[in-house]
Amino acid sequence: MSDKQLWLVYVALAGLAWGTYVPIIFYGGNELSARPGPSGRFMAILCVGGAYFVIGVLLPLLMFATGWLGVKRADVNLGSSGLTFASLAGVAGAVGAICVIFATTAAMSAARQAGLPRDTYKVFIAPLIFGMAPVINVVVSMFWHPEAGDPWIFKPKWPHPLLWVGIVLVGVGAALVLYSKELAEASEHKSSAPPAVSAKEKPPTEAAP
Repeated sequence: MSDKQLWLVYVALAGLAWGTYVPIIFYGGNELSARPGPSGRFMAILCVGGAYFVIGVLLPLLMFATGWLGVKRADVNLGSSGLTFASLAGVAGAVGAICVIFATTAAMSAARQAGLPRDTYKVFIAPLIFGMAPVINVVVSMFWHPEAGDPWIFKPKWPHPLLWVGIVLVGVGAALVLYSKELAEASEHKSSAPPAVSAKEKPPTEAAP
């Protein structure tokens, strides 16, 4: 497969991984919770950290040691700028994972306090996160234009008007996702509700002796 198609494969895999992250971590946190509280959620975060360590630490070390896929230590520039910002990217990823856990727990708690099904607010989490992320990405890229050896270059570049159209479409898309959930739940409630019995269909009550 040529590079013209290979990048699409990686894009699809990244979308699959990030798109399934929220429901998977939610279920894992539930299974790790012996009783209500944040303990099971933090155990889930610990598991995520273990997976990051294997994939993000042990695997790169193995690749540097073996030269797998052309990875070579001699090709790496261990400058302070690269190490700092690459580590900050890891911090951002870890903070995002923890915030997903907190958001899920808080959403379930809010639903219970409102007397609603526990998943009422939880369904908002993924659409809002994945709707905000690309917008924030573009906004940051509009102002921050780092160059090699100089990360502190901020030059505002005003976007094409289509950006605002995209932001509106993101909001509409998230709203449709959430509204479809409400419609699905409403139809489930209707189908599960027992049929009403009319006065003519009611069985006669036995007369008291």
